[in-house]
Amino acid sequence: MQLHHGNLFWPTTVTEPPTFPELTSSITCDVLIIGGGMSGSILAKTLADYHVDTVLIEKDTIGSGSTSANTGLLQFSNDAMLVDLIDQFGKEKAVYFYKLCLKAIDELEKVAGSLSESAEFKRAESLYFASNDHHAKKLKKEYEALTHHGFEADYIDRHAIESLFSFTAPAGIYTKGEAEVNPYKFALALTSSARELGLRVFEHTEILSHQFNKNDLIFESEKGEIRAKHVIYATGYGTQEFAKTKGALLERTYTIATEPIPKFPGWHNQALIWETDRPYYYLRTTADHRILIGGLDSNLKKEEKLEQQGQRLLAKLHEMFPSIQTSIAYEWSAIFGSTKDGLPYIGKHPKYEGVYFMLGYGGNGTVYSMLGAEILKDLILYGHHPAMEITQLNRS
Repeated sequence: MQLHHGNLFWPTTVTEPPTFPELTSSITCDVLIIGGGMSGSILAKTLADYHVDTVLIEKDTIGSGSTSANTGLLQFSNDAMLVDLIDQFGKEKAVYFYKLCLKAIDELEKVAGSLSESAEFKRAESLYFASNDHHAKKLKKEYEALTHHGFEADYIDRHAIESLFSFTAPAGIYTKGEAEVNPYKFALALTSSARELGLRVFEHTEILSHQFNKNDLIFESEKGEIRAKHVIYATGYGTQEFAKTKGALLERTYTIATEPIPKFPGWHNQALIWETDRPYYYLRTTADHRILIGGLDSNLKKEEKLEQQGQRLLAKLHEMFPSIQTSIAYEWSAIFGSTKDGLPYIGKHPKYEGVYFMLGYGGNGTVYSMLGAEILKDLILYGHHPAMEITQLNRS
């Protein structure tokens, strides 16, 4: 599965990415992580911090898959609103999950601050606006649920939005607990840091076959065998080719990065921006003063012309911010995964002992990866995590 195509922006921000060897001999480990993207790199760093004997393998190069196309928005709010999760799972589980997402952003900030290389991590404010008057009513209920359960948020009306931004909307929720990151730099820095703590990393190493035995798990690559006590599949959207996870949906999303601009008139504090429509537009700025805008999600089988979609995104940007006149520097499309209930698939394989999945599907993929790393670390080391039932693969 080709996870992205076009002219990616994030890889251009790293002049000389670190390289890692190919596996050329047979090895053993306690935990094997398959997939060197954001999920795999956060997992590797988390396990390395606990001195777990871990091997990370990537069939291409670290961060070259979906991570290179990730827009790097980090939010505790989810594609599924808190009020919807309360309806699905009950108040206790829904609020707990939202608070885990908020905690995950704090953990990401701590991890980013501990790295020797900058990942351009930055705390950010966020505007979640109603795309129409009907959505404004539900957004008000969402605000009430958030504040009732201790989340810091402001409900702002049309007049307030117009005073802060150059576009208008019926209403919005404004929060200050979010963040943004350069996902490619982050994945590389995490992997390099984990290697210094004992992680073994192998690029250009693809698993060709596996055996799930009672006492160990055996994986064959072209030039070596890996025996592990545990394996974590962190292969993201590519996992759907061999593990048809119930309730998962793959789509295609489009993104552009503009040329750098000197200032951002009509854009209060350069907040993250997204909307209630589905599919939705999402916007952020970058450390080198570009704008990223994405959206136009479509059926995976219906791929539109990249140049055409790029122009549509640029037109939307100019519609929202008429005082910002810029042009496209990079444009790409990527596979995007979501789930029917808005939650990731993280946890044990329902059949095979020692086999785990880390599938952070949804617009909160990086936040889910941090949350998931904590869940899987606890499952492997201690056999339990309170959130394991919420994210389990075989949930109804």
